[in-house]
Amino acid sequence: MQSLSRSPRVSLTSVFRTNSPSYNDRVAAPSRLVVKSAYRFDTANAASNSVNFKFSGGVGSTRAEWQSTCAILASKVALQQQQEDTEKTTAAVNGHKTLDLVSKPLTISDLSPAPIHGSTLRVAYQGVPGAYSEAAAGKAYPNCEAIPCDQFEVAFQAVELWIADRAVLPVENSLGGSIHRNYDLLLRHNLHIVGEVQLPVHHCLLALPGVTTEQLTRVISHPQALSQCEHTLTKLGLNAAREAVDDTAGAAEFIATKNLRDTAAVASSRAAELYGLEILADGIQDDSSNVTRFVMLAREPVVPRTDRPFKTSVVFAAPDGEGTSALFKVLSAFAFRNINLTKIESRPHRNQPIRVVEDGESGTAKHFEYLYYVDFEASMADASAQNALAEVQEFTSFLRVLGSYPMDMTPWCPPRENNNKQNHFSI
Repeated sequence: MQSLSRSPRVSLTSVFRTNSPSYNDRVAAPSRLVVKSAYRFDTANAASNSVNFKFSGGVGSTRAEWQSTCAILASKVALQQQQEDTEKTTAAVNGHKTLDLVSKPLTISDLSPAPIHGSTLRVAYQGVPGAYSEAAAGKAYPNCEAIPCDQFEVAFQAVELWIADRAVLPVENSLGGSIHRNYDLLLRHNLHIVGEVQLPVHHCLLALPGVTTEQLTRVISHPQALSQCEHTLTKLGLNAAREAVDDTAGAAEFIATKNLRDTAAVASSRAAELYGLEILADGIQDDSSNVTRFVMLAREPVVPRTDRPFKTSVVFAAPDGEGTSALFKVLSAFAFRNINLTKIESRPHRNQPIRVVEDGESGTAKHFEYLYYVDFEASMADASAQNALAEVQEFTSFLRVLGSYPMDMTPWCPPRENNNKQNHFSI
């Protein structure tokens, strides 16, 4: 497990400081700063939320300083532009030509420079420390500064607002299927997929020290984690209700914070270490081949290459009136060129969810309209991929390349055997 440095947690609505509990001195967790941000800033609540917090990258120690810095930068840009216009006008009057050689207006990149010369890469993920997404961020970018976010959309915003340099988000699981929310967000935001990482998932049943299964009345975790362990939890004979929460590690943190002795969590062994919980059962996933695929997102795309395996992700919509019939034509464009497709996902076309067909004799037919997400094994630097997409564009009303990026070619490592300790259950 790569060591990851702690960062403020980003969320949507306000800014406040929370202190991690001692958990009866079982965990010496440092205080965590919770940063909540969005595109729309509520200035009316700024005074009530005026706490001292530092933005990632060390720009401004308070919200007031952050706003002051932005105002100063804006005024400098305006003043610099005015001076440049005056110089150009004077030069033109004197009959001289002007060249923009060095001067450049300040941009948001001046507030949060890109990581260069050994600086730490900041990677946003959804969840709290101990989440599988944090482990994926460490696998994708070793020694990165992991920034926890309370929602998937906040991770997108963190990259767009230069709070983070990358985001690592799950898109599909070998047992639970696709994470539809992130597919919708890929279309809504203008970030680029720059890589992928596949992470084996190893679930554990966690509870407070000294708690036995007879005391448990509920098991909490992320919905996908619960579904991935349903059969095993039933075999354990747990007479406990299943309750869904936002993330796996958050479930472990909730139990430790509230000192819940009647509740267990499905989470990772790292979450147990972080929040002072005991592992009641190890390796409780129904299928040992449980892998989650994550994508890495950035503001700029990577340059496609042909010297290593690449994958390309696209999204498209069928022309009006054709419905799913256009899908056959699109697939033929790839099949004709022997391009292997690894993923096809359909999502409702929110701008036009229903197509109504009027028939005077039979009545009215209603058809659902979809957007189609496709992953295929080819680089955009390949002529065959370029020709395929050129043909696809003829059969679609909308086509967007989400990214062309290196494939995760990490060798498959079988899950470790379940070596339960004496106080653990045998699965």
